[in-house]
Amino acid sequence: MQSFLSPLDSLSLAAQVAQMVVVRASGYLFDHQIRYPAWEPPTKTLESWIADLGVGGVILLGGSAAEVALRTQQLQDWAEVPLLIAADVEEGVGQRFTGATWFPPPMAIAAVYQHNPTLAKQYAEQMAAITAQEAQAIGLNWVLAPVVDVNNNPDNPVINVRAFGETVKAVSELTTAFIQGAKPYPVLTAAKHFPGHGDTTIDSHLELPVIPHDLERLRQLEFSPFQAAIAAGVDSVMSAHLKIPALDATYPATLSHAILTQVLRQKLGFEGLIVTDALVMGAIAKGYGANEAAVLAVEAGADILLMPIDPVGAIQAVCSAVESGRITPERIQESVERIWTAKQKACAPPLKETTSHAWESIQPIVQPKELTTQLSQPTAIAVVDSILQDSQRIYTPGLSRLASRPLQGNRNLVVLDDALERDLIGHAPAVTIPASKGYQLQRIDSHTPENALDRSSTHQPTLLQLFIRGNPFRGSAGLNEIAQAWLHFLIDSEQLHGLVIYGSPYILDQFVPILPPDVPYVFSYGQMPQAQAIALEALFSMA
Repeated sequence: MQSFLSPLDSLSLAAQVAQMVVVRASGYLFDHQIRYPAWEPPTKTLESWIADLGVGGVILLGGSAAEVALRTQQLQDWAEVPLLIAADVEEGVGQRFTGATWFPPPMAIAAVYQHNPTLAKQYAEQMAAITAQEAQAIGLNWVLAPVVDVNNNPDNPVINVRAFGETVKAVSELTTAFIQGAKPYPVLTAAKHFPGHGDTTIDSHLELPVIPHDLERLRQLEFSPFQAAIAAGVDSVMSAHLKIPALDATYPATLSHAILTQVLRQKLGFEGLIVTDALVMGAIAKGYGANEAAVLAVEAGADILLMPIDPVGAIQAVCSAVESGRITPERIQESVERIWTAKQKACAPPLKETTSHAWESIQPIVQPKELTTQLSQPTAIAVVDSILQDSQRIYTPGLSRLASRPLQGNRNLVVLDDALERDLIGHAPAVTIPASKGYQLQRIDSHTPENALDRSSTHQPTLLQLFIRGNPFRGSAGLNEIAQAWLHFLIDSEQLHGLVIYGSPYILDQFVPILPPDVPYVFSYGQMPQAQAIALEALFSMA
């Protein structure tokens, strides 16, 4: 690794360690808008962490893209050393921040890959370029994507459609294309979750999964896409909260020197930033002390501590470990140099290596008033449309129930992932298109009381729309049971006249065998309004 003096070298030990910490914050501008107060600090606390402690970065969630453009400038104004500002935008900036472009999940592109690999790689590259460009426009400089896990376990509750497929070849080629698409832009990419989170049935946000495979299997399947990502020039690699006895019988990957240093650094030759997955996640938080986890992660080889439970305590604990001789000062300096290299690319490129005051000339990349020409442009929307249409699955029976009955008074039954997802269908096509054809809306989610689930004997021809996909912290098992109960009831009572599933292809594969042959269906990987409109237009064109 190239070594040179940087402005970070003059920092105290505590300030250097603080550069290794990335804290979570709300993308909203005002404290009363904070949605997750356990993880997102109020303004005064956040400003103190940045201005006084000198944390190295912030990960944002929530708010509109225009709000975040103001928010990122506010955060950078507080910082003496410019911040890495990250977001989990695996499906485009619009996935997290309204107004920007929202893509379907990566597995939609994997579906295209099955019949047209060249087109799929083109889509992955376009998706990355648009995401990187829009991230840059609103002040994000670290895109926490792509997901490089091979989702070879259909019961995976946390990776699922976030992956670029179920085979090493597809995932390797599509993640390589994604990284290449982002490369022209001054934003960092992140391959996650090393050494591979695809073959789990446990959500690491909640508990610690165990991967039982031997070293040869890990090399052939789990490691390969990460090797491809490294070869493509990925800027950072995120660790997985997994225990893998074949590699380390004691510690999970995030806290394992054997995995992060011996395998990732030494055997795979990765020279960029190693970032932990969020340290607040149950897989780590439940088994290790908040501050001890931070020390173990640094010992393991992590450069960035993402979302420690107690940022102040984590910094103090790592400093104490250095002062006691447990961690060497050189170990901290290695991470500081990597962070400086990353910030040269992401924060104010190009910087002179020896210029300690180059930060002072930084100007916002784009003014908020210019965002209307930077976000959700027609070319970006057209790419999303194409991916949705090319990955959509449609079944058209010769004689469809949808066309056999009058539509006035029919029911539009919408089953959602969660009450929080109601925004997906407030005035969206899933509601408005059926309503225009005489369907009466009924919404159900996992919080709907059982006594509200009216399965009366009254015959009411029903369009069933299911929004189901694996989601961190909650999976989809409970919702599957609700959806299954309704599906069986509607089939048995001959009320099911059409089915739309948005999200998981594994749910479709589970439900299709029991569908009557005269019931049409459409499957879309996307759940956003754009996906709803395309799916419902296809469904009603069958009538």
